[in-house]
Amino acid sequence: MALIYDDAAAWRAAPEKRLAFFGMSGLGKTRLSALLRGAGDWFHYSVDYRIGTAYMGEHIADNLKLQAMQVPLLAELLRSDSIYIGSNITFGNLAPLSTYLGKPGDPSRGGLPFAEYLRRQALHRRAEINALLDTGAFIARAHDLYGYPHFVADTGGSICEVVNPDDPADEVLTALSEATLLVWIEGDDSHTDALVRRFDEAPKPMYYHPDTLIPLWEEYLRENNVVEADVDPDAFVRFAYARAIRHREPLYAAMARNWGVSVAAADVATVRDAADVTELVARALGSRGGGV
Repeated sequence: MALIYDDAAAWRAAPEKRLAFFGMSGLGKTRLSALLRGAGDWFHYSVDYRIGTAYMGEHIADNLKLQAMQVPLLAELLRSDSIYIGSNITFGNLAPLSTYLGKPGDPSRGGLPFAEYLRRQALHRRAEINALLDTGAFIARAHDLYGYPHFVADTGGSICEVVNPDDPADEVLTALSEATLLVWIEGDDSHTDALVRRFDEAPKPMYYHPDTLIPLWEEYLRENNVVEADVDPDAFVRFAYARAIRHREPLYAAMARNWGVSVAAADVATVRDAADVTELVARALGSRGGGV
C-alpha cells in the first residue's frame, strides 16, 4: 500500500505533515500528540473525544439523567428544566464515555445486563467508525479555519477492532491512509505485562469486537460456573483485557505492515519534543525502505 510520504526525505520536506498514531492505550499516542500540539503549529484530533462528544454525547447525557431521575428532587427539577445534566469530557478525561460503556454482570456491583452491554458496544462501534472517517474533514477544518499546517490524529486502542487490515478496500483504513501516515506504537512483552498489571489495578470499560467479546463472555461463565447476574463486572473485564491485548497485537502489526509504519514504544519514551517526533517518524519510513 502506497504511503502519503514516499520516504524519509519527503516526510521531512513536507510543508504539511499529517499523522495518525495507533496502538494499545498507555504506550504514548496521546503524549506524542500533545508534544506536537505544544509546538503550536499542529492540530490535535482526539478520536475518543470526538466519539464522546459528537456521537455518544446524547447517550451519555441520557444515561446520567436516567440515574438522576431515581432521586425525587432531581427528577422534579429535570422535568421542569430547572437543572442541566451533561458530561464534561476532555482530552485528558474520557471517564464519561467509558462509564457509559459499562461492564456486564451483577447489577448490585454496577454491572449491566449483557444484552444492554452489547447494545452500548454496538453504539460505540458505529461512533468510532464515524469519528475515524471524520479525520479528513478535520484536516481541512484545521487548515482552512484555524490555519494549522500540520495535523495529528490520536486514535483509540480499539481501532483494530473496527477495521480489517488485510482488506485492501477497508473503508476506514483507506480513508486514513489517504489523509495521514499511520504510525503504530509497538510495545514488547514487558510493555504488555505492564499494561495488564495497570489494568488489574484500575479495570475500565473497553470496546471489543462482538466476535471476540461473546466467546470471552461464554468462556468466563463456563469456567467460573456462574450465571450473568452473579458475574463480578471487574473480574470479567480483567479476564477479557488480558486476552484482548494479545488478540490485538497481530491486528496492529497487519495495520502497520499493510497501511503504515511502526515505531518502538521504547523509542517513543525517549521523545522530548516535536522535532524528536519528526525524526522518529523519519527513521520509521527509512526502516520501511525509503532511506533515512
